[in-house]
Amino acid sequence: MSHGDEQPPIDLNEFIAELSEDPEREPVASELGVLQSIYGTEAIKMWGEKQKLDGSVDNGTIRYEVTLNLPEPNEEASFSVLVSVPATYPANSAPQLQLLSRYIGPFGVDSVLFGAVLRTFISSEGVEWVPDSVCVFDGLELVKERCSEWFGQKKSEKLAGELLREDERGPPVGLDGALEVGKDKKKITQLEDHVDTPAPLLPVGIPDGIDIVEAEPITDRKSAFVGRACKITDPAQVPLILSHLMSDRRIARAAHPIINAWRCQVGGVVHQDNDDDGETAAGGRLAHLLQILEVNDVLVVVTRYWGGIHLGPDRFKHINQSARNALELGGFLDTGDTAGKKRPVGRGKKR
Repeated sequence: MSHGDEQPPIDLNEFIAELSEDPEREPVASELGVLQSIYGTEAIKMWGEKQKLDGSVDNGTIRYEVTLNLPEPNEEASFSVLVSVPATYPANSAPQLQLLSRYIGPFGVDSVLFGAVLRTFISSEGVEWVPDSVCVFDGLELVKERCSEWFGQKKSEKLAGELLREDERGPPVGLDGALEVGKDKKKITQLEDHVDTPAPLLPVGIPDGIDIVEAEPITDRKSAFVGRACKITDPAQVPLILSHLMSDRRIARAAHPIINAWRCQVGGVVHQDNDDDGETAAGGRLAHLLQILEVNDVLVVVTRYWGGIHLGPDRFKHINQSARNALELGGFLDTGDTAGKKRPVGRGKKR
């Protein structure tokens, strides 16, 4: 589309007025008005380049972004949530929430929090959707509560780490050094006593129909890289699959268990994300690989076992090759040019 053909951003008030004229969508318009009055006009905006003037995409889904602030006692930190309202909401379908922000304050969002937000309306611990009843506000407030708890936990972990590092630097110079160290240790013990220990995650079953293929390991100087790939049909499947993999102790004990990237098209919108899992820039490289290969509806995961010898830039080469091997083994790269060629050694596994 040329710049001259681009449409201006959709005015929220105009959109609500137009939506109110449709009896079937009037509850959505009314709910938007309520959210606007609660969170402010600036906090809500229509989302997605492919939205038509009426704010919908081809399947009738309405998407808008809501920016929320964490409540006290946490320091001010904002984050954004994508609200997807299907054409049959609220009569026959629930909405879906997705965390758009990669960071909340200084902390990077992890797959556990991302998955918890996605499951807001499909989990027994989330918000119950009742046919013909709007529920986006209840969902957003639950997300605020979960993000606030997560943020507080991250701050506590950071503070505990800082105190431990102070202790590792040794006692201050002087006759009272031993006493000062004792005080520091007491502070750390008191802090640990007051930090809520996260409840262990319950085993997460893999979504029905998911078939994970696993390529043969690539080894170099005692390090090993294992690529896995599977087809996905909804972003909500991603955290469930990753949690399922992490429940395998053989995977969880790796230095970097779930370096991953994924792309999934829902309606007219392509959702995508990646996670380095501690291997700086590795997730972004996998995301770039999926883009240049033009692969959609797939999750690729690479597990790295560190052998104690630094590999330098070679580690990225092995991560990309492991991912590509898994994609080829799973048939995601089967085109007219690759059909009939020998696939890499590996095995398909129904997990």
